[in-house]
Amino acid sequence: VQLVESGGGSVQAGGSLRLSCAASGFTVSTSCMGWFRQGGDKERAAVAFIHRNGARSYADPRERVSGRFTISKDNTMNSLSLQMDDLNPEDTARYYCAADLNCNNYVSWKAQHKYQHWGQGTQVTVSS
Repeated sequence: VQLVESGGGSVQAGGSLRLSCAASGFTVSTSCMGWFRQGGDKERAAVAFIHRNGARSYADPRERVSGRFTISKDNTMNSLSLQMDDLNPEDTARYYCAADLNCNNYVSWKAQHKYQHWGQGTQVTVSS
């Protein structure tokens, strides 16, 4: 199993980025997937989640991404995406994708131990 993120970079406030996470060794369409981020001296925190049934969740109000970020799956490409619009400096972080192959509904999607597999992350830097 492997997860490889891409699409990070440097943008100005108000800009957009689209992160991708290429998966191998398992099927994205039958898995539960999430995006996390870790910036500065903060702990890694959940950002968005998509269930195998397509239901989406966003980590608001804490992360304040609802309405700006959209998580989606591309089953044809066996990948996960995070469209990020109206970025601000507080979004600066390293972004990680994660996979829960069991889709354990008894564990919160925000709990890192829910996910068995993680990518190495991609850096997003937003300047004001």
